[in-house]
Amino acid sequence: MRRVLPILHVLGLVILIFAFTMLLPLAVSFIWQDAALYAFGKAFLITVSSGFFIWLFTRHMKRELQTRDGFLLVVLVWAALPAFAALPLLYSIPGLSFTDAYFETMSGLSTTGATVLAGLDALPPSINLWRHFLNWLGGMGIIVLAVAILPLLGIGGRQLFKAETPGPMKDSKLTPRIADTAKSLWLVYAAITLACIVALKVAGMSWFDAVCHAFAAMGLGGFSTHDASVGYFNSPAIEAVLIFFMLVAAMNFATHFLAYRDRSLRVYRTDPEVFPMLALVLISCIGVALYIWQAGTYPSYWTALRHVSFNLVSLATDCGFASVDFNLWPIFAPLWMLFLSCVTVSSGSTGGGIKMIRSLLMVKQGQRELQRQIHPTAVLPIKLQGIPVSNQVVFAVQVFVMLYVSSIIVLTLILVASGLDFISAFSAIIACINNAGPGLNKVGPATNFGGLTDFQTWVCTFAMLLGRLELMTLFVLFTRTFWRA
Repeated sequence: MRRVLPILHVLGLVILIFAFTMLLPLAVSFIWQDAALYAFGKAFLITVSSGFFIWLFTRHMKRELQTRDGFLLVVLVWAALPAFAALPLLYSIPGLSFTDAYFETMSGLSTTGATVLAGLDALPPSINLWRHFLNWLGGMGIIVLAVAILPLLGIGGRQLFKAETPGPMKDSKLTPRIADTAKSLWLVYAAITLACIVALKVAGMSWFDAVCHAFAAMGLGGFSTHDASVGYFNSPAIEAVLIFFMLVAAMNFATHFLAYRDRSLRVYRTDPEVFPMLALVLISCIGVALYIWQAGTYPSYWTALRHVSFNLVSLATDCGFASVDFNLWPIFAPLWMLFLSCVTVSSGSTGGGIKMIRSLLMVKQGQRELQRQIHPTAVLPIKLQGIPVSNQVVFAVQVFVMLYVSSIIVLTLILVASGLDFISAFSAIIACINNAGPGLNKVGPATNFGGLTDFQTWVCTFAMLLGRLELMTLFVLFTRTFWRA
């Protein structure tokens, strides 16, 4: 128990910090006098009190976090924060169960964008802002934000940052100190978000919609203030702006930071993920648009290209916006889009799935094994951008992909066994574990996850948590080695 108390001490601080994020929607509720003012006030008091008392009772147990501490703390934080984030929804939306409220906020913080709520247009503005703000906070990771602040309180955060940061190569540093790194990433993230807000306003959104959709786009969360999502606006200009910023958010934010620091775009050419990601998305847009146009879905190729480009980019980048019901397209198109959600985004981005760098390494490993069939004794190093990649990294990627595929199979079978049809079950798990948003059939873009049973909802919630923590962070807790003294 003494080993867990220092972790609870930091957990209390993170909850305390998280409580103050509720002040933004609380202020909006107060200014607009909407129906959620009491809900946010009560939720803030409960959250800040809980965080304070956890911190108070463990204040004598401060110490530098070790590797295993970082893994456990990250899991505890990502499991606990949605429970506190759900309080405003529970207090303001009549008839909403804890299961659905927790799913909604887990979807927000994990940047999945799947929703169980209907009537989004009629929700209090502060509730809609809160949902989108969760997308934005979860995008870069509330843990990274905490790491930027906790050193001021005398608590180191390197292991915490390492456990939270997405991607297979986590040890490279942008700045000498871990807190400076976290602050730098958040500054870049905030600056691009501001640019997205202005661009959406210029494209025709109201300021409120622009803020909410910019939060969702940069977090690749995909929440919307309207049941029809981006289709509500029916605007090619808005869709074009969102396509651009979704692609920006799907790139490594370390690359954005280096480009800003060096005042040069050259860094994008040296990033091994940027060109493959953009090329895959571009070719897919052109090809899928041609496919559904020839199938007679749309009268002209340009109409097909418009709708395919937005919805394919949205799903491929794991954002989850929708402008049309792509569930009605020939089945190959949405299935290809779901596949893209697995492999497209860069490591260090706000997206989920396998990530492009792992996909590239698996392709190169496959090529190496085929070459070894001809030359068994040859030394064939794997390289990215001319730099050799150690076999240790390659083996770790292979294990990750194995766990990823196994998790999809097991969780899909659990949903099928619970009574859900295969397409709905498979697409729901793909959408949740990739933090991508909508699936197909019963969980398609024209519906939502509200029709699932409580059991099915919890399975999808677990899949979202599993995907957000990139499997290994969660699975390591189930090993004997982790708990061995």
